[in-house]
Amino acid sequence: MGGLLILLILSSCGPSPESGPVERPGKAPDFALRDLQGKIFHLDAERGKMVLIIFTTTWCPSCRESIPMYKDIHEVYGKRGLVVVNVDIQEPLERVSQFVKKHHLPYRVLLDNEGSVGMAFGVLGVPALYLINQDGEIISNQALVVLEILARVYPDMDSKS
Repeated sequence: MGGLLILLILSSCGPSPESGPVERPGKAPDFALRDLQGKIFHLDAERGKMVLIIFTTTWCPSCRESIPMYKDIHEVYGKRGLVVVNVDIQEPLERVSQFVKKHHLPYRVLLDNEGSVGMAFGVLGVPALYLINQDGEIISNQALVVLEILARVYPDMDSKS
């Protein structure tokens, strides 16, 4: 089954490879994955916070091109309470660790070794974004919509009158 997921993702990595729009937002599938330091990230433990999950692989050109945007999101909204995590799908720890160091990724990177979390979220291509609200519900998986929502939820704190 894992080979099938990697084939689906490989065939769909391209200029705009997002998953289909969330037609009926609902509860995000709970999961627990290890990060690069071996610590467990548990989605349900983040209840009460907004969470942005970024599904990627190291070999996907669109994923690499999107890194500056992800860093900006983390820089701007992470300070305001957004939890940003990157879920790398079916790649070995050493490869992902080298990639994270090379690209200076500031957010937490999790390993989906079996691809089960990507499958649970319905990821059909990478990169894929999923914005989850404080109640644990997926509210968007479209990049432009995610950015609009973040701008509304976390207004510019520097514009004080």
